[in-house]
Parts: sequence; structure tokens; C-alpha cells
Amino acid sequence: MSDSDDPQSSAPRRLSNLQVRTVSSVVLIVAVLGVTWLGGTPFAILAAAISGAIFYEWTGMSRGESSTRHHTVAAVLLGAVLILLVLGVEEKLVVAATAVAILLSALDGRVRGQGLGTTVGLSYAALSGVSLALLRDGDSNGLAAILFLFATVWATDIMAYFVGRSLGGPKLAPAISPGKTWSGAIGGALGGVLAGTAAAAATGHSDLIPGAAVALVLSVVSQVGDLFESWIKRRRGVKDSSQLIPGHGGVMDRVDGLVAAAFALYVIGALLGGAGRPGHGLFPL
Repeated sequence: MSDSDDPQSSAPRRLSNLQVRTVSSVVLIVAVLGVTWLGGTPFAILAAAISGAIFYEWTGMSRGESSTRHHTVAAVLLGAVLILLVLGVEEKLVVAATAVAILLSALDGRVRGQGLGTTVGLSYAALSGVSLALLRDGDSNGLAAILFLFATVWATDIMAYFVGRSLGGPKLAPAISPGKTWSGAIGGALGGVLAGTAAAAATGHSDLIPGAAVALVLSVVSQVGDLFESWIKRRRGVKDSSQLIPGHGGVMDRVDGLVAAAFALYVIGALLGGAGRPGHGLFPL
């Protein structure tokens, strides 16, 4: 029997999980960096999509804890904030609308006798999308800020994984995420500081000590954000937040550390340059 007559040889080969993860990662990185380069409305749409996906996954994991009507009210409130974000209205109005949406969701939950779970999910999703979009904005300052964020968080993730696997040692938070170690957390922080400092230097900054300090803060916050999402999944009894990304699970699984660090960087930038132009406070090019 020739190879062409073998039924198994004619069957389509299925990609391994590692191959699926690799292909998904490459596609996501290229798409995200391309939209990041464009900035403005395209990046605001990306940030809004991330925010919407986070809320979708949050409510999916917490199904049954709040009423469908309360979920719907929160979703409408989040949608209104994201529409303002994509339309490019004044940044202060977007921030104010986010605060009002969170307050109204909490009040609706109280009136309906619901807990704060859905409102926490709304807050998490809204602040994630708003922070990312306002950090990037549409100018070179915003591009520098968001690339600094990406470099710091991605290097933290990579170094934490490889250092943790290589050195092992005491567990960081075994009750929440048994695979994470103190060696990985420290290695991730060092990697994040080095990558963040390099990103700051690439923008022409000569005084790199403040940049290294901010990178350290972001690295720690991103790891806390990762642990927070792991804690949520453990409470809900799920392995992944969803199956939206082939081979990777959900959007929350991929951006948990990033969005936490984005919010921290936005707060720092807002304190330095104002709520409407955080990138100018961080990277006054």
C-alpha cells in the first residue's frame, strides 16, 4: 500500500497545543504592536475590546452570583463608557463617566439585593480599558509610555517563568497559584526593571533612575495582578477565564498583569502630567 493509500496519511494533521499557542502568540503580538503604533482611535477600539472581553469573562465565571438584570445594567453602563472612549471625548469626561458607571452599578446591586461581585468586575474591566487607551493617546509621548509598559510587563512574565522553572524554591502563594515561586517573582522583577530601563533609554532619557523605579513598581503590580486573577479563577473553580484565544484560554488570562500595571502607570502619569495626558508626564519628549 502506498502512502497515498494509507487512510491515516490523508487525514489532516492536528496542531499540537504548543503549536497553537505559538501561532496565537505571534498573531496577537503582531496585531497588538501594529495597532499600538497607530494609536488614537484604533488603539482605543483595541482597549475597549479588551475591556469588554474582561467583563464578559468575569460575568461568565461568576454566573449565578448576581441576577441577569444586574449583569445587564452593568454591561450597559460599561458600554456607555467604552463608547465615549472610542469616540475620543475629553479624557476627564471619560474618567468621570467611569466613576459614575461604577457608582450606579453599586447602587443598582444594592437595590436589587445583589453583592458587589458584578460591580467589581465592571470596575476591573472599565479601568483596564480606560487606562490603556489614555496612556497611549495619539502622540509620541503616549507611544513611549505604552511601549515602556509592554517591555516591563512582558519581560517580567518571561523572566518569572524561566527563572522560576530553573531555580524553583519556596512558593510565592501556594494557596492561590502553586506554580509561582519567590525566585521567579524576584527574577521577573529584575527582568522587568532591565527591560523598562532599556525602553526608557531608547526614548532618549538620560536620567534612568526614575524610570527603573517606575519599572520596578509596574513589575510588582503586574505580578500582583496575575495573582489576583488566579485567585478569582480558584474561587470560581475554573482553569481558564474562557476559551476566546486558541491555546491560551481567555483574555483575562493573557492581560491580567498588563492591565493592573497599566492602571498603576496611568495613575503615576496622571499625577505627573494630568489625567488627560499621562504620557506627557511620564515621557516629556
